[in-house]
Amino acid sequence: MKNGYFQLICGNSGTGLKIFAPVDGGIPVNMKEVVEYLTRYGIVYDAAVLNKAAQEALSSPNGEAQVILNNIPSMEVRENYVLHVSQDRMLASARFYPPSVNGERMTAQEFFNDLAHKNINFGIQTNELTEFFRQPVYCKEILVAKGQAPRHGEDARIEYYFETDLRAKPTLNEDGSVDFFHLNTISHCKKGDILARLFPGDPGDCGRSIYDEIIKPRDIKRVSLKYGRNISISEDRQVLTSEVDGHVTLVDDKVFVSDVLEVENVDNSTGNIEYDGNVKINGNVCTNFSVKAKGDIEVNGVVEGALLEADGNIVIARGMNGMAKGVLKAGGNVIAKFIENSKVSAGGYVSTESILHSEVMAGTEITVDGRKGFITGGRVCATNLIQVKTLGSPMGADTIVEVGADPGVKMKLQQLQKQVVENKKLIDSIHPVLSATAQKLSQGVKLKPDQIKYFQEMLQQEKQKKQEMEDALKEMEGLQQLLDESASAKVEVTGEVFGGTRICIADVSMVVKNSMTYCRFVKSQGDVKMVSL
Repeated sequence: MKNGYFQLICGNSGTGLKIFAPVDGGIPVNMKEVVEYLTRYGIVYDAAVLNKAAQEALSSPNGEAQVILNNIPSMEVRENYVLHVSQDRMLASARFYPPSVNGERMTAQEFFNDLAHKNINFGIQTNELTEFFRQPVYCKEILVAKGQAPRHGEDARIEYYFETDLRAKPTLNEDGSVDFFHLNTISHCKKGDILARLFPGDPGDCGRSIYDEIIKPRDIKRVSLKYGRNISISEDRQVLTSEVDGHVTLVDDKVFVSDVLEVENVDNSTGNIEYDGNVKINGNVCTNFSVKAKGDIEVNGVVEGALLEADGNIVIARGMNGMAKGVLKAGGNVIAKFIENSKVSAGGYVSTESILHSEVMAGTEITVDGRKGFITGGRVCATNLIQVKTLGSPMGADTIVEVGADPGVKMKLQQLQKQVVENKKLIDSIHPVLSATAQKLSQGVKLKPDQIKYFQEMLQQEKQKKQEMEDALKEMEGLQQLLDESASAKVEVTGEVFGGTRICIADVSMVVKNSMTYCRFVKSQGDVKMVSL
């Protein structure tokens, strides 16, 4: 295959042009290219005559045509080229044009010297160019130089060989009961288990442009293994191994392994328990005892009027009867068969089959389902969702459910409001004294040292209270914004909600007047609205 091309005929009697037709499926001569070439050399021509010659070349038996461009004497023209460089400076190609009929050819060395003059000195296609100068092919793009693209590397990564997402929830059995025994909220590990492996990053290789410029690969992410006690790391710092039997967790990209303290019951035989790891209680937790753990607390029996406090999850297989003094406090989730006469707070969700006369607060959601699935009496609060089968009581027990911002936000907001009021009262009581004293000083009245000291203390106290009030107002503004943004929170009742129940969403509330079934309560247009499920 050979493209069509053209060649000048120069002499004293004028200038002509030969046009050659393509061979074996090549591309015909581009007349725009011919015109650009003639213009570049200042050769006068007739466009109509030129186009006619191009057509004659295509139909000529010998595949060529000749035309006289003008009668102006002209000098012979050497073989020449047009160089094209890609925008990313990675490729250069040349389009060669033949010399005039009696003109000189360019040598390969001349061309290489020309490239060097243009600072193109990397990736020169020497073999292809040498072949071209041996057997020229005109009016065709010839690859001249090719840069080397950078080889981009890979980010370092860590592969964990345990469950890192411990947000599993209890499953609902076919009979409607909730399975509290298979929660999958703890990742167990054995001594010698590989917990994590670091795969180092590959930085890649630099590339080079045709101008021999260094092109760096993209920056890669570098990571390292972070770990706590009961874990060993290999000499190359790429493998973490557990040193004990226990539970493994991932907190802020740091691997922790904690031992488990296992007891039968928490009673007089054990006393109060405070432990850095997880605590497993095979039996019950008796009244007036406390269990505090840095990890999870798992109770296979019943918790009576006791205090359970865990940085992780609290799981109570047979429920909690707080006797009006029991407290559950979890940084993670609380899962219990039932919650009765208790105070419960969870940083995550709360899941149970029933809540009776209790104060329950959850950072995310509260789910009350299973065979019973009721909330009766007390106050139940969650940030995003409260889902319950039966809400309230036909006997009219005071039941309040709240969703919206973190339940602690409202309490903090109320505290700040109280603080602002108290500070304002104090400032208002101090101000007249300060004004009177300042007036005396301006009139030249001399004060006793103890009076001056008292004045200075009052002045400092006013300044401090004003600053406290300013900080409180600023914090209140942020908390109020949180409340405003909690409009998507909702309460879902999959069974029946009884009259007299109070529903609060963010900063608005309503009291249910008549019993309703299968409904959802949302905040809409500044009020609590009931819509069907």
